[in-house]
Amino acid sequence: MTKTLYLMRHGQTLFNKRHRIQGWCDAPLTDLGVYQAQVAGYYFKNAGITFDAAYSSTSERACDTLEIVTNCSLPYQRVKGLKEWNFGTFEGESEDLNPPLPYKDFFVTYGGESQEQVQARMAATILQLMQETDGQSVLMVSHGAAMANFARAWKKNWRLESLGHMTNCGILKFSFEDDQFYLEEVINHDFSNWEEK
Repeated sequence: MTKTLYLMRHGQTLFNKRHRIQGWCDAPLTDLGVYQAQVAGYYFKNAGITFDAAYSSTSERACDTLEIVTNCSLPYQRVKGLKEWNFGTFEGESEDLNPPLPYKDFFVTYGGESQEQVQARMAATILQLMQETDGQSVLMVSHGAAMANFARAWKKNWRLESLGHMTNCGILKFSFEDDQFYLEEVINHDFSNWEEK
């Protein structure tokens, strides 16, 4: 049986807006972040997409995003394995302090995770969740760097050229069959109607 995974990034947070490094530390959604989650919810509704199961990172920004997207109408499980990259003592500091990409094992020295660790954690977590889920359509809300690293773990199965930039509430759509993930589509939304209050 083929299953479909919609892996989505959370909406904009206060730390995103202030250009702060945000991995395992957390910040609330901004008004724009709430709007982005609402737009993502409309996308699923208008496309007639419903979910048999839903999972979120334990970070508040991801849980809040999922609840807005589903209008609090879908029970979901909070899963630590879906959290963002742990940036160690760089958490909460200015993004100006980030090293050049790729980060590789830079943050390990500072109490964080290596790129391999993030990728392995996300790959193992999502594989187990998809194996154990009976339903065919699954929503997971996670984080930009964690999602990109999960996708790269399955690059041999991509059905597109590139990921592009992981925007807030952007969605990676995967098909899942025989324990293999196939990246089918990257879905980014139009937030141009947003008006700051």
